[in-house]
Amino acid sequence: MPTPEELDLQHRWFAVECNNAAWALATRDRTPEEDRELLDLAHAAEYHWRAVGTELHAMRALMLVAHAHASCGLGTTALKYAEQCTAFFTARDTEPWELAFVHMIHAQAAHAAGADALHAHRYAAAQAVIDAMSEGEDRSIVMASWVRIPEPR
Repeated sequence: MPTPEELDLQHRWFAVECNNAAWALATRDRTPEEDRELLDLAHAAEYHWRAVGTELHAMRALMLVAHAHASCGLGTTALKYAEQCTAFFTARDTEPWELAFVHMIHAQAAHAAGADALHAHRYAAAQAVIDAMSEGEDRSIVMASWVRIPEPR
């Protein structure tokens, strides 16, 4: 039986590994089997971050879950998760790269849920944050996901 400290280390390891694997899948074209893997990895990352991370870790992981659901066409649940993330991150001081992700994923979730006006609103908010970002690693990371967010009609 692992000690509490060993269990925390295991949770942290799985949180990081599942998170990184999910984001790698989220930024490319996938097969239906890979969509299932993306969903499993995102939920596993969120579970493990809730076990050992801070509230910020847990909300970042929930944002990944929202992204996974939206990119797999599960609009209702994606929108529910995205709304929780948006409420959390917009109520605090949030770095531009993270705020861009919040609006992008909310836009993606709204699109998947068929909420056209919300999709357009969140897409424009994401675009404004991205436009204000300076060039660099944060912007490059954001842009790898931005190209997968559907534009409003």
